[in-house]
Parts: sequence; C-alpha cells; structure tokens
Amino acid sequence: VAYLVLFIYPTAKMVELSFTNAPLTGGGKFVGIANYTRLFHDSLFLESVWHTGYFVLLTVVPNTLIGLGIAMMVVRLKGFLQSVVLACFFMPYVLPSTVVYRIWDWVLDRQYGIAQYVIHAVTGSRISVFTNPVWAMPMVAFITIWWTCGFNVLIFIAGLRNISSELYDAASLDGARRWNRFRYVTWPLVWPVTALVLTIQLILQLKIFDQIYLFTKGGPFDSTYVMLQFIYKEAFQLNKGGYASTAALFLFLVIAGLSVLQFQVLRTKGSDNA
Repeated sequence: VAYLVLFIYPTAKMVELSFTNAPLTGGGKFVGIANYTRLFHDSLFLESVWHTGYFVLLTVVPNTLIGLGIAMMVVRLKGFLQSVVLACFFMPYVLPSTVVYRIWDWVLDRQYGIAQYVIHAVTGSRISVFTNPVWAMPMVAFITIWWTCGFNVLIFIAGLRNISSELYDAASLDGARRWNRFRYVTWPLVWPVTALVLTIQLILQLKIFDQIYLFTKGGPFDSTYVMLQFIYKEAFQLNKGGYASTAALFLFLVIAGLSVLQFQVLRTKGSDNA
C-alpha cells in the first residue's frame, strides 16, 4: 500500500501531467506529445543533458576508483587507528550540502581562500573558479567526490573484509607479488561490490542538483546547467507543471534504463571474470 501511494500514484500522475499544459497545481488541457516534441527541440534542455553527462563522466568512475584505493589502504590498518582513519574519510559524507558549500566557498574564495595558493602556483594567477566556465564544472565534480567518497570507502571495506586471508596466503606461497595478488585475487572478488558502487554513483550523479544550485546556479553562461535544475526552473519558477513533468519523466527513464543496463553489463562481466 505504501509503495502504491508513495511511488506508483505519483509516477502515474507525472506521466499524465506530461501530456498536458497544466501548471504546477491544478488541471490543464491535453496536448498529446507536444511537450515531448518541444522538449527535444529545447536548446537549454539539450545543454542540460550534455552538462549532466559531463558531470557523470567527471565523477562516477573516479569516485569509485578513489574509494577502492582508499579502502585498500584503510583495511590494512588495525584496531583504533583504522577506526579513526575511516571516520576521517567518512566524516564529509554526513555533512549537509549547505555546510559543504560554506566550507568550499571559503577554501576557494579568490581573495582569502587557502586553495588559491595552489591555483596560483599552477596557473600563475588567482581564479574565481565558480564564475569561470572552464573551471566551474570540474571543481563541482571535485567537491562532490570529496563529499561522497567516504560512502564508497565504507562499502568497499565491507567487501574487502569478506575476502579470506587464506587466498592471499596461498598466492604469496605461489610467489605472487602485490600487483598479481590484487589482479587475480582482490579484483575478481571485489568486482560485485564495484558494480554496485558504480550503479549507485551513476544514479546519484544523474540527479545532481544541490551542489550546482549552491555553487554556480547553473552558470556561468549556463555552463553547469543540469537536468534537475531545468526541471526545477520549469516547475517552480515558471509554473509549467506539464512541461516539467515531461522533463522529469525523461530523466526518470534515463536513470532507470542506464542503471539497469550498467548493472547487468557489469554483473555479466563479473561472472565472466569469475
């Protein structure tokens, strides 16, 4: 009953609204596929699709690999030291997005930010990264990885702990070096966890909104304008509930289709490796 009320009914209502010109609240006239035709000819929407895909490329795989690397280092530690180090990496994940914004807005401030010393050393000048179309999206991606990586680390540590130490002992007796132990023991056995993390990251990053809204508002020059921001603007600022529902349904289908496809492909690859 809860599933029907909280998921099925709102989804069905969204599909229904996508075929109307209804405002955010209230009824509207049936317009057929006019919203869909308009959507795929809307240059701002097409830009938002591209920017969302770019953000996914910048975050999903790097976030997963960094999480695996950190987890492999943390899992070698023992006792209290392991708990402290794990807490340090996981701590950013529990911060609200507004706190993350305040931290990095100060760190990257053009006049007073401590990160500007590094940026100046690399580029030769201080840069207002969130008003620069080249720097804005990569910097939001970097902050997102810093913010969410701890969750991946936690999942990977759980997977690594399930690998029997006897397998590593046997590999060492056979003369396998550290890289070979990782390649032939760790990687095949941790692959199901990797597939899960990649799928979770894909879903989360396709729904990127908070960081973009707080740091750049979609700018500069719409260079960081993403799909959820497009939906938010059409629904809550322009009061176009039907058109926003069309974009939301498209995003829903993209997330569902890509996540299922990716997970199945990765699971099949994992079975082949095994």
